[in-house]
Amino acid sequence: MGIEITINGREYSVDVEPDTPLLWALRDTLGLTGTKFGCGIAACGACTVLVNGRAVRSCMFPISAAEKATVTTIEGLAGSGTLHPVQQAWIDQQIPQCGYCQSGMIMAVCAFLDQHPQPTDEEIDASITNICRCGTFARVRRAIHSLAQR
Repeated sequence: MGIEITINGREYSVDVEPDTPLLWALRDTLGLTGTKFGCGIAACGACTVLVNGRAVRSCMFPISAAEKATVTTIEGLAGSGTLHPVQQAWIDQQIPQCGYCQSGMIMAVCAFLDQHPQPTDEEIDASITNICRCGTFARVRRAIHSLAQR
């Protein structure tokens, strides 16, 4: 019997051990490879997805904790051929360099902006703790502020 979960609007029954990290169920079982493995200890944020609208680091989040939940990955963020506003801001501010961490950072920013529609730099720095080895944090902050002005 599988674990019932809704991912990007589609219902799945995932047949994995209950303690399997959500990241590996997404990537290895379901083939949703937009969510990246970074550190494996929930420190870097490359694996961030939304579970019921809340940003979680899926490398340490057991799939059983997402049973009956709604999960959104980077693949499910854009709709009807239109980029999500955060994705568009990433392009507008030329954030990605290597791009590896960006799917997790975008997901974290989506959840953050839902809770902080007009954030300060201090709130951004305290809340967006995803690591970008390329050092694009100043551009990320600009993108967040550009979205907050809408």
